[in-house]
Amino acid sequence: MNDAPADAAIMTYARYLALDNLLDCQHPQSDLDDEMLFIIIHQTKELWLKQIIRELQLARAQIRNDALVPAYKALARVSRIQAVMTLSWDVLSTMTPSEYTRFRHVLGPSSGFQSDQFRTVEYLLGLKAGAFLKYQEDRPHAHAAMTEALVSPSIWDDAIAALARAGFDLPSALLVRDWSAPHIFSPEVEGAFLHVYRNPDQYWELYQLAEKLVDLDDAMATWRHKHVLTVERIIGGKTGTGGTSGVTYLSSTVGKRAFPELWSLRTQL
Repeated sequence: MNDAPADAAIMTYARYLALDNLLDCQHPQSDLDDEMLFIIIHQTKELWLKQIIRELQLARAQIRNDALVPAYKALARVSRIQAVMTLSWDVLSTMTPSEYTRFRHVLGPSSGFQSDQFRTVEYLLGLKAGAFLKYQEDRPHAHAAMTEALVSPSIWDDAIAALARAGFDLPSALLVRDWSAPHIFSPEVEGAFLHVYRNPDQYWELYQLAEKLVDLDDAMATWRHKHVLTVERIIGGKTGTGGTSGVTYLSSTVGKRAFPELWSLRTQL
């Protein structure tokens, strides 16, 4: 009988997933069970954001190469992940105001408002705001990743470029510009996509791309809305830990749209 220890090189479930490291990443500052839930909810969100970033980068590259059909899968995957992230607010809502208040003080000024990956996702979608970079000055790698997303064309910029390559006459200022600046609503883009929506059989790939993008905007708005309700349920009208106005600030973000022309054109159909 061979009593030799198992070969450390043999792959196991725990090794493949680096479970020992993963499960050692939770470090509550109190002994309260609710704080552990709070940490796991937010760490899970960050893992999903990591995957969303990968999928958006893939879809963006595919759109740039006019491979619109392959891009649908990555975009669909993002919207499914967004749905899972929205459901996580229901889990967090099992925490009562009294339970959260017992450990809120250990958070200090930390806040999800400072999430570099969430801002990177916003930048990739086209919601550009360079002011958020300041929260990553102590994390060079995060700052660099955010900066790259900020100064690069967003997935909406690439969709607009795909319109131009398909023969639509668009202003050159839309195709060559300061990519770090937020997209400004364009009647020309609205008109081009309106033509696509009126002729879906002729422009099927662009039509489907547009609907996949609307799915993302829809899912993001749903996530934001549930975030507002969860925060209001737990802390009411208190100021957020990061110094924002809390529910008032979050409510102001619900109406953000990364692809405004895809929403406005519906009125004209």
